Amino acid sequence: MSDRMLIRLAPLALALALGACGPSEKEQMAADYCPQPLQVQDAQTLTRFTPGSAGDPRDIMFEAQMTGAATGCSLGKGQMNVNLVVRVAVKPGPAVGSGVTNVPYFVRVVDASGRVVQGQDFNADFQLTPSGSPKTSREELTLTLPFTKPADVISYQIAVGLKPTQQELEYNRRGRR
Repeated sequence: MSDRMLIRLAPLALALALGACGPSEKEQMAADYCPQPLQVQDAQTLTRFTPGSAGDPRDIMFEAQMTGAATGCSLGKGQMNVNLVVRVAVKPGPAVGSGVTNVPYFVRVVDASGRVVQGQDFNADFQLTPSGSPKTSREELTLTLPFTKPADVISYQIAVGLKPTQQELEYNRRGRR
């Protein structure tokens, strides 16, 4: 074979070699059926006041916001393993106390009928001071979703959000108007 022929065939050989580096069928199926997180609208922000406060801005302990959520999946035998990453940002308020500040959030797996099939509450923990700067956290969780066939998991939704009290939820809603 001449050098010219090798030079012309080199791009074809390179394309074939790179094509073999793609995801396996199992990895592609996991990516195709991986449930994406749904950020619950009323649970994206949380303003926490000192207990008994009437909503005075000087009584704000912290303001938190869910800034993102993403999933990555892999297939196991009869189950989808979901790696969920939730990002929370928090800004200290003038009434923040010393020690660890807990920002509550939730994760719920909902089936096609709207029924919660898995759910748990968590805390993102921050060390805040009144004069401190805002902070962010990256919370990583693993969920296991059983299935008969991989396409079954496409009907699942993963709902995520901060966990405000009823009063905090009302405050959030008033603040949007």
